[in-house]
Amino acid sequence: MWSYLSRRFLYMVILLVVISMIAFAIIELPPGDYLDTYLNELENRGTMFDEAQIAALRKQFGLDLPLYQRYLQWVTGIMRGNFGRSFQWNRSVGELIAKRLPWTVMISILTLLFTYLVAIPVGIYSSLRQYTFSDHFITAFSFLGLATPNFLLALVLMFLTFNLFGFNPSGLFSPEYKIAPWSMARFIDLLKHLPIPVIVIGTAGIAGLIRVMRGLMLDELRKHYVVTARAKGLPERELLFKYPVRVAINPIVSTIGWSLAAIVSGEAITSIVLDLPTIGNMLYEALLSQDTFFAGTTVLLLSLLTVVGTFLSDVLLVIVDPRIRLDKASAETA
Repeated sequence: MWSYLSRRFLYMVILLVVISMIAFAIIELPPGDYLDTYLNELENRGTMFDEAQIAALRKQFGLDLPLYQRYLQWVTGIMRGNFGRSFQWNRSVGELIAKRLPWTVMISILTLLFTYLVAIPVGIYSSLRQYTFSDHFITAFSFLGLATPNFLLALVLMFLTFNLFGFNPSGLFSPEYKIAPWSMARFIDLLKHLPIPVIVIGTAGIAGLIRVMRGLMLDELRKHYVVTARAKGLPERELLFKYPVRVAINPIVSTIGWSLAAIVSGEAITSIVLDLPTIGNMLYEALLSQDTFFAGTTVLLLSLLTVVGTFLSDVLLVIVDPRIRLDKASAETA
């Protein structure tokens, strides 16, 4: 047990170090740097700089250093709890992330719960009604959900909500509650704004998981142990949830660890459309402007969510299926 945990922890650390190197290099890969973007914006406004001023700015931002020195400076700062300073927002990266991380985690967890709580039962139901009208309807919904871009669905739902109910669902709070202290009225206002982003971000995941769960269940329902259990007169409900569902759900459980990071990184455009105070839209802007420290720290945070989530998926697999031992759980998620 302890040897497994220590080995997994060592793998996590090595993986995060490798990811940090690759992420930092890729962010720096496009020609130019943040200062070039910044100077172009100022020149478009009519502000000009001479070579001496540009060199001073480059030194101020630390962009005069070689790539490996900037990487080492960033990594050693992370070890001391300092994630660097954002070029674009001129504030500590840790401060910027800490401000938006709670909202990001809240929306991501709610979306994750919504996705799995809807997709798994619907996928099971669809497999039990194969080739019926309800199965075809669910299949059509799944393909439609996969094909519809999140930002388009967000715009459609915003339009319908505003025109049918006179309610603007953008953001997480109405204008009068954005900076107001917490109260029951502010909490209720938050609850009114949450369904739209959760539905929009979760739709594609639900559509995909329904198809996966349906396929897995159909494979299990055709196996001999199910036919034998039915022949012995085992009640249908007990048969389903005692055997095929428990087996079919294993691959679904093994992907939970990846889903959280995918939700955070995939909701960037939705966050822009819905004006959500999450990390996703800030990451998008940071990548466009080559804000190295903010983008690199966010990518590293998403990677941490993925490796920790994968470990939690291993533990969940052991809980869901007692046949799996903890030291072999990682093989199930591979």
